[in-house]
Amino acid sequence: MGLGKTVITLTAINDLKYNRFQVNKALVIAPKKVAEDTWTREQEKWEHLNLLRIEPVLGSLSKRVKALNTPADIYVINRENTEWLVDYYKNDWPFDMVIIDELSSFKNQNSKRFRALKCIRPLIKKIIGLTGTPAPNGYIDLWAQIYLLDEGERLGKYITHYREDYFKPDKRDAQRIFTYKPKDKSVDLIKNKISDICISLSAKDYLQMPDKVIDNRFIKLDSKVQKQYEEFEKEMFLQLDEDEIDVTSAVALSNKLLQFCNGAVYKEDGQEYAEIHDCKIEALIELIEEAQGQPLLIFYNFRHDLERIQKALKKLKLRIGVLKDSQDIAKWNNKELDILLAHPASTAYGLNLQDGGNRIVWFGLNWSLELYQQANARLYRQGQQNTVFIHNLAVDKCRDVDVISALEDKNSSQEALLESLKARIKKVKEMG
Repeated sequence: MGLGKTVITLTAINDLKYNRFQVNKALVIAPKKVAEDTWTREQEKWEHLNLLRIEPVLGSLSKRVKALNTPADIYVINRENTEWLVDYYKNDWPFDMVIIDELSSFKNQNSKRFRALKCIRPLIKKIIGLTGTPAPNGYIDLWAQIYLLDEGERLGKYITHYREDYFKPDKRDAQRIFTYKPKDKSVDLIKNKISDICISLSAKDYLQMPDKVIDNRFIKLDSKVQKQYEEFEKEMFLQLDEDEIDVTSAVALSNKLLQFCNGAVYKEDGQEYAEIHDCKIEALIELIEEAQGQPLLIFYNFRHDLERIQKALKKLKLRIGVLKDSQDIAKWNNKELDILLAHPASTAYGLNLQDGGNRIVWFGLNWSLELYQQANARLYRQGQQNTVFIHNLAVDKCRDVDVISALEDKNSSQEALLESLKARIKKVKEMG
């Protein structure tokens, strides 16, 4: 992350098209905000890329069709429209080169976007996958990504065969296998199999990067709210049988506890919420004061986080933006904003935000190590001139602490969520 995958790829396309005459028309599939902003903005920075014509294929159906019929060298589409694009062209696929930006978003072999691209894969002559996090949940994630590169030549044509050859069951019950772990020497075998078509570059090996400081700020609830949390936690846990927790109920339960930590919990309809405390809001305002006018990129977790933060910051007379489109990105990078509020799921991949500031605040963390690393890399990347400060706001002695521990252990996955949940259940039952 942050090494310049976009400009490297554009340089390769430019060379293949105008110097080697090996590529006619290229397609980039990217996360929506990256498709809207990063690829065109990156081209504008580099004089040697001025011949390339880049056409975003975004927006309404009529706009997308018009864009596809506009002469260009590179067409950029958001990954949610992969299935539509394949259906639009069917067997008359015109792109001889395809670049998948954030290849890891195609790691699910059952997703519509993977199946669509798999159908027309034989019609693609050159294909490149870019990602800063290729296997966030382990090597099992690699099969679908590598299949799109080589059509199953290295890791096999079927995920079932890949699992049988390289993995063994890990967490399971009598009927289902929940997770797999590599067999002895499997990791080395997999690496060797794909080494001829994959290259891994680390920014620290090539760039003089500034320091990065992780600042975990543990917040204490007042005694009344702490007691309320413990009762809430205990009551919800006791509704479950420890041995019968499934992923869905565990995620829902964990989310409720994380909401409580942030200061509000959604009611049954999932729209309205009940406010419980302002402890994190107060800690956030203290951080803003501490920053002494330096811009802050604030990641929120739930919709009510955004609403409550916006309400609390109104009185501070700051220039506040919510990241929605390329205009918001431009305002941030031009230092026209004091605060930029963003959700990590819509910000994590590919966006260049390093010109706007060097301070990140996580108002609410989530379990995804991939999102956490990718979102932080929006500021901690090539071009950043200052030490990057990452402030994690966490309520002490509550669910937030489990998330921080999982992120630090680099095991932030459903497995970590379930294991920590079971540990808390055991602790609460012992207390009861």
